[in-house]
Amino acid sequence: MRNVVIGMVIGVVVGVVIGATVIAPRLTTDSTTPERKAQASVVIARQVEKPQPQTKAEAVITAHTQQAQEEPDTAITGLEPEAGAVRWVMASAYPSAMPQIGAMAKRLEREIWRISAGNMDIKFHEPGTLVDIKEMFNAVASGAIDAAFSWPGHWSGSIPALGLFAAVPFGPYAEEYLAWIYFGGGKELFESIYHPQGVHGVFCGMAPAEASGWFRRKIRVPEDLKGLKIRFSGLGGKVLGKLGAEIKNLEGGDIFAAFESGDIEAAEFSMPAIDLKLGFYKMAKHYYFPGWHQPATLLELLINLKLWEELPATARSQIEGVCGDNIRYGLAEGGAAQFQALKELSAKGVEIHRWPTEVLDALEEAWMEVSAEEQTADRDFRRVWKSLSAFRRNYAIWNELGRL
Repeated sequence: MRNVVIGMVIGVVVGVVIGATVIAPRLTTDSTTPERKAQASVVIARQVEKPQPQTKAEAVITAHTQQAQEEPDTAITGLEPEAGAVRWVMASAYPSAMPQIGAMAKRLEREIWRISAGNMDIKFHEPGTLVDIKEMFNAVASGAIDAAFSWPGHWSGSIPALGLFAAVPFGPYAEEYLAWIYFGGGKELFESIYHPQGVHGVFCGMAPAEASGWFRRKIRVPEDLKGLKIRFSGLGGKVLGKLGAEIKNLEGGDIFAAFESGDIEAAEFSMPAIDLKLGFYKMAKHYYFPGWHQPATLLELLINLKLWEELPATARSQIEGVCGDNIRYGLAEGGAAQFQALKELSAKGVEIHRWPTEVLDALEEAWMEVSAEEQTADRDFRRVWKSLSAFRRNYAIWNELGRL
C-alpha cells in the first residue's frame, strides 16, 4: 500500500512538471511584441462583443469545428522548448474542420511543433477570431498578427498579379504549376511582389482541380450563361463576366442564404469533398466539370516580413519543409477523397455533367481576352504572365513527349 501511495505522488509531480514545461507553452499565445499582442486582444474582444448570426453553411462548419476541437490533441508531448522559442499567432481563412484547405492549416500548426521539437509554435486561430478574413493581409503586414493561412487570390483585388499564384484558368495542373514555381522563376516573382508590402509568402498547401460549380438548370450553350446570377471568385469570375454572367463575390458562408433568397442561381466554391460537406447539393442539382478556372489551387502561409527575416536559417527551413510536405499531403489526400464524395453526391440525386465542348471553347476564348486586359492594366500581372507563358511553352516540349 505504501508503494502505491508513493507511486501516485510521483505521478502527480511528473504530471505537473510536464504541464508546466510542455503543455502550458503551447496553450499560451504570445505575439512577438507587446504591441501585436495588444492589437490582437482588442480585435478578439470586438468579435466577442458583436456576435453575428450564422448562416446555414456557417452552422455546418461550426458543428464540425466543435467536433474536431473535442478530439484528443495528437501533438507530441515530452518536448522541452529552448529559450527564445518562437510563439506566433496565425489567423486562418478556413475553419479547421473544413476538409483539405482547413485541415492543412491545422496540419501546419501540428507538424511545425513536431519538427521543431517544440521550439516553434504557430498557433492556429479559426476564421474571424483574430481579424476578419479580408483584413488578414494588412494585419500581417502591419504586425498586428504574426501570420495567416490563406489563398493568394484573396488579395488579387488590390494586387492583381496574385491571382496567377492562386489558380490559373485553363492553366497548369499541379505538376507543371509547381515546376514553374520552384524552377521557372515563379517563387522569386511571388516574393518580389510580397516583400515591398511587408509580408513574406511561403506556398504551404495545394489542392487538385476543383469542380466548376453548382447550377439550378442545365447549361447547354454559351448563351445560357448570359444573365446567370452566379457566385464565383478569382480570375474565373472575370471570364464568366465576359460571357454575360452576373458575378456575385460572396464568402462561402453566404452562399446558402443567397441561394435561398434568389440572389444567385448558381455557385462555384471548391472540390466535391468540400462541397459535399457544406451541403450545396441541397440548393442545386446540376454539378459541372472540369474546373476550368482552377486546375490546381495554391495555398499560402503569410508571415510578417520582419519576423521572417529575424528567424534563424534552421527555423526558416523547418517552415519551408513543413509547408512543402503540406503540398504533397494536400495533393495526395485531395486525389484520394474526391471519388467517394462524387459517389455520395450521385446517391443524393445530383446530376454530374461535363461541360459541352462549345461552352469550354467560349470560356477559353474569354480567358484570353481577360488575360490580355489584365496585362495591359497591371505591370506585375504582365511580367508574371510573361514568365508563366514562356515556361509553359517550353514545358509543352516535355509534356507532349512524356505523356501517353
